[in-house]
Amino acid sequence: MKVLIIEDDPVSADYLGKALGESGHKVDSLGDGARGLDRARNEDYDILIVDRMLPSMDGLTIIETLRRENRDTPVLIVSALGEVDDRVRGLRAGGDDYLVKPFAFAELLARLEALCRRPKGGSSSTKLTIADLELDQLSRTVRRSGTKIELKPREFQILEYLMRHAGHVVTRTMLLEAVWDYHFDPETNVIDVHISRLRQKIDKGFDLPLLHTVRGAGYVLREND
Repeated sequence: MKVLIIEDDPVSADYLGKALGESGHKVDSLGDGARGLDRARNEDYDILIVDRMLPSMDGLTIIETLRRENRDTPVLIVSALGEVDDRVRGLRAGGDDYLVKPFAFAELLARLEALCRRPKGGSSSTKLTIADLELDQLSRTVRRSGTKIELKPREFQILEYLMRHAGHVVTRTMLLEAVWDYHFDPETNVIDVHISRLRQKIDKGFDLPLLHTVRGAGYVLREND
């Protein structure tokens, strides 16, 4: 991927630039909103990473300007502003996804890759679906067969991560980094407990189990056993 980072925090920008570079991607970085908009207009990028709070021009104005000019480069918004209203404003401004700081790099990379897989000109969705299970990232609600399922915040984060990686095995390490921001295994059963509670809520009482344990590997969300 060719990525443009528009981020005024030099520590964050440097970290992202190095991590993406080490992952094999070409990265440019600018810390000023107006300059970032100019670069996005004049060079071809596969994706933009845009902070909301920027000098000279805020991130939402950058995105709105690009969308008015019919530029459809995918945009991942990164921001410390994480309330539902903040995410709604970002996505309605034309952002394709919204990631709240602090975040794990593995999750940011997965989201970038997912955005780049979307067909050009396709509409972005804030909903994740597998079989009859639906998760709405904006309203933070989960339904199965139309029935609302109440999840605690950590359970919601786990399910969201599993749904983003539906059909693929998610390891304990991946969950620890993405959901708990641990870069080591604290050797507790915290994941097992949360997975057990999540399975009770999304699978119990339904004919088709979706959350499966892959012995010795991790967990996978899929329709078939």
